[in-house]
Amino acid sequence: MRIRKLFKFENAHIVRNCSSERCKHSIHGHSYQIELILEAKRLDHGQMVYDFGLLKSSIKDIIDSFDHAICFWSKDDPEYIAACKKFSARWISLPVSPSAEQFSRVIFFWAQEILQKTQMQNGEADVSVYSVIAHETATGYAQCFADDVTNEQMGKLVLEDFEFSEQVCAEWHDPDLYAKLIRGESFSNPSVTMQVQAGTA
Repeated sequence: MRIRKLFKFENAHIVRNCSSERCKHSIHGHSYQIELILEAKRLDHGQMVYDFGLLKSSIKDIIDSFDHAICFWSKDDPEYIAACKKFSARWISLPVSPSAEQFSRVIFFWAQEILQKTQMQNGEADVSVYSVIAHETATGYAQCFADDVTNEQMGKLVLEDFEFSEQVCAEWHDPDLYAKLIRGESFSNPSVTMQVQAGTA
């Protein structure tokens, strides 16, 4: 079974080497909508794949990092990168170009890393990211699947290759969120007390 959660953010970037002259030479922005689709082969004690409320913590924080931020490719011009860091309090350095395609890969990668390191507390099992759809405009989106994340021809994704500004980190519920991911530390969902037991026939 699959579930879908929608996230939204505003983001600015330059997409180098693309075909559009405006996109590859000028800073521009989009109102993104991100569809995070999770799947599992069984339901938890609440008869859910994964409680939507649990997605309001670490996964929401990491996706919200993009909101009102400027993203740049770490291989871009050093002067441009320095200007982004100087004139924007919210920025993210990516190991890949900030296209919709790469946003879908990056968000899939981050969400899956968090889920894999989360101690489940309510009978969740085998919960994983099925797909991420990054809507860049009302008419265009990019969709990522697991094979796309591991496809190094699209750019290798390594946790240590991302960098977040101090302001972005400070706005997470846990400012140490990404450092914990890199260190391989576990996240823990809230514990649950069973209030109703199924009756017997």
